[in-house]
Amino acid sequence: MFGILPFARIGLAIALMVLMPLGAGAQDAFKEFKQLESTPKMPKLDAFIAPGTVPEGVKLRDVPMEAKLTADGTPVEEGLSWYVFSPIAGTDGKLPLIASAKGGPAAFQLAPGDYFVNVSFGRAGVTKKLTVPAEGQVDKQVMVLDAGGLLLNAVSGADARIRPDQLSFSIYSSEVRDDGERGLVVADVSPNTVVRLNAGTYHIVSEYGSVNAVIRADIQVEAGKLTEATIQHRAAQITFKLVSDAGGEAIADTAWSILTAAGDSVGESVSAFPTMVLAEGGYSAVARNKDKIYQRDFTVVAGRNTDVEVLMKDQQPQPPVNDAARTVQQVPVGTPTPPGVQPAPVAPLPSYEQLVPQGGDDTSLD
Repeated sequence: MFGILPFARIGLAIALMVLMPLGAGAQDAFKEFKQLESTPKMPKLDAFIAPGTVPEGVKLRDVPMEAKLTADGTPVEEGLSWYVFSPIAGTDGKLPLIASAKGGPAAFQLAPGDYFVNVSFGRAGVTKKLTVPAEGQVDKQVMVLDAGGLLLNAVSGADARIRPDQLSFSIYSSEVRDDGERGLVVADVSPNTVVRLNAGTYHIVSEYGSVNAVIRADIQVEAGKLTEATIQHRAAQITFKLVSDAGGEAIADTAWSILTAAGDSVGESVSAFPTMVLAEGGYSAVARNKDKIYQRDFTVVAGRNTDVEVLMKDQQPQPPVNDAARTVQQVPVGTPTPPGVQPAPVAPLPSYEQLVPQGGDDTSLD
């Protein structure tokens, strides 16, 4: 769980989780924040009954229903979606929808028989089989969602706040499929948003900016409680400027490439002063302006937003062109000289006098 604020248990690898019980009166914790897929509070709705689903002359039975987050909790008063299906699939292979309702506790009028009832609370939900008797008492149906809430936020460095529009979260299942991927539960969750989920462990991916500041963590959601987790990003916001002198005005029509210490490109922009969020580490800023290239190395420190100025005197050196350094290609004897290749100089053969030993004696060459 690297990347989670160290507030309690294991140093640098802990999520700050504030577990708030959602029992009587405590469901208000859900109301204090923007809700994902929430339903405004409304009076109990009369159930919608699909036309043609009730045989003529059949006596309908009243079936009251309510849902709880936990078995010993109080009924959820808002934000529920109820669906009643026939257990017999239609010609399209799907179960026909018999009735539906939204709000809190619901009451359906159903013909005797078997049904499937589904209730959802945000991303949490449960389905059970229902049998409506022709005679006798019809008990209230209590659905236990076994659900809680998850509220996510993040900081940069130790405690630097991050603008909400620069943050997004994606929630995945904790299990890894056979293809190595995780199932996506909900994408692009904004900070300070309560997401209603079934109890369990979820894999959270937090993105700060749009370049390479990404943190992952596994967080457990408990039934009947609101789990708040603040994720710690090791990143900062960097603004780049090409200037003629230190502290000068940014020069327009500049193309930027940001490279890691290994030389991999992580971001590009065409702007006088682009801003990028980068994970901490070493980088090189390369600026191109009027066919000239300027470069400066810099280091990103987590939580420390800063400007990086590239001076026009920091021009990349061009490799020198030296005629004396040209390599002369040696061409074997008898091979035609290719166009553009300088032939190797041929040394003259020694003369007879150069080969005769000096000294005037009768030494023979044989």
